Amino acid sequence: MNSSHDGNGTHEEHSRIRGHRPAHGEPLLDRAFRMLACFGPDTPVLSLTALAARADLPKATALRIARQLTEQGALERTDSGHYTIGLRLLEIATVAPRGHGLRTIALPYLQDLWHATRQHVQLVVREGLEGVLVERLSARDAPRVMYRVGGRLPLHATTPGLVLLAFAPTQVQEDFLTADHPADDDSPSATADALRPKLAAIRRDRYAVFSRPQWDTPMTGVAAPILDRNHTTVAAISVITPSEQSQPAAHIPAVVAVARAITRAMTTDTAGDPLP
Repeated sequence: MNSSHDGNGTHEEHSRIRGHRPAHGEPLLDRAFRMLACFGPDTPVLSLTALAARADLPKATALRIARQLTEQGALERTDSGHYTIGLRLLEIATVAPRGHGLRTIALPYLQDLWHATRQHVQLVVREGLEGVLVERLSARDAPRVMYRVGGRLPLHATTPGLVLLAFAPTQVQEDFLTADHPADDDSPSATADALRPKLAAIRRDRYAVFSRPQWDTPMTGVAAPILDRNHTTVAAISVITPSEQSQPAAHIPAVVAVARAITRAMTTDTAGDPLP
């Protein structure tokens, strides 16, 4: 049997190429997602060598998976032969109800809040023990913030994250409070003793105020929960402003009102029919 093998692969790699998963090998889907996760704002285009190194995979394995992802439209080839994320992933992501679906409902309200504040307005959902930024509207002259749309953010060290954690199921809270979190200056108040009273106050007030003095420009945020028809918190919205300009008390009524408006909109679609 003729083979295109270059002489560097192992028997295990040959079995993978023939479609047989090795007895103790990492699932193909896990490796594929690890490769896709290598791309980001600072690395939108990667060579095969860089992709293999970042995903910690043999180059032959990375090539085989990259070809399959390209065939499915999850990756695309550039003119230079490098790889970038394909439009097929965007097409699939647009039907995610907690992503694009939620964003579609919330966006008009977020725009109103942005016009009223001219600061960073964020929409965040919880994914496991992290938050995911679904949408952000920012003024051109607003100070830079760390998190990008689609990026993950810590629950305990961001204003919308604290709201999502405060209204998360009890088991999720306990899992978070008992987990180890990096102890650094950018992630304050990570201990359970510090967080429990803070979360209780957020549940009582139904909003959160939180400052990040560690950033180049210290920032202060106000956030409130968005609920679905079952009164379950599905997202949080926040307004983030420079701390020196911040007047949290002035933003609290607007943020709470917009969160409630989005909550009402979550129960019906544009035709007035209940959402599935």
